[in-house]
Amino acid sequence: MIGQAVERVDPAILRLLENVSTATLHTVLHRLGYSRVFMAGLRPFSRGRHLVGQALTVRYLPAREDFPPPTREEMPAYPQRVAIELVQPGDVMVIDAGGDCTAGTLGDILITRIAYRGGVGVVVDGALRDSPAIAELEIPCFARCAHAAASYTRLRAWDVNIPVRCAGVLVLPGDILVGDDDGVIVLPRAVARQAAELAAEQEQLEAYIRERVGAGTPLAEAYPPSDAFLAEYRARQTRTG
Repeated sequence: MIGQAVERVDPAILRLLENVSTATLHTVLHRLGYSRVFMAGLRPFSRGRHLVGQALTVRYLPAREDFPPPTREEMPAYPQRVAIELVQPGDVMVIDAGGDCTAGTLGDILITRIAYRGGVGVVVDGALRDSPAIAELEIPCFARCAHAAASYTRLRAWDVNIPVRCAGVLVLPGDILVGDDDGVIVLPRAVARQAAELAAEQEQLEAYIRERVGAGTPLAEAYPPSDAFLAEYRARQTRTG
């Protein structure tokens, strides 16, 4: 099944999230009542990369002998390749492989094509292959594991742009993904703007807290911040604009 195209969010929301950590975003979403948003068990294939984009989802299922791998002639209609050619600038390919670590869902060449089309990330509940080459790519990639085998040995791509489960978290096409060295969070569209604004504000506050703690302010005063501490912070924000 090939679902509908991803509905685009306001680019201003994505810009707000560019400097927001997953730790801060998780705190904000928890306050808003969202507790099942972190994809536990996924790891970044390269350190120091920040991911922000919208989900284009793909579901893989276990291979079976009566569903052979696609031939060269059939390949353009294979859901994996269809999904890659649907990628638009700002998309994150989110693959539900059921946590299967016995074959890689994508390798460096396919991910290079995703990046060429404007994709900004890959998130896989399963395996990637060619991990040394993937680590050198600019596009951030997260997965549960690495495996040298090609996907066709164990898996079949089945659906594109449908709701999927990725590392125990529901992901809808068009949801926002935010990732860093801690892992990946899905930001539901319903609260995307509110959460992005609150998280951006929280990052500014925490930068001030780190500065003050580094200068000797006791934790009892700064973390969590007392009313007096917050008043000082707001006064400085007013002065500096």
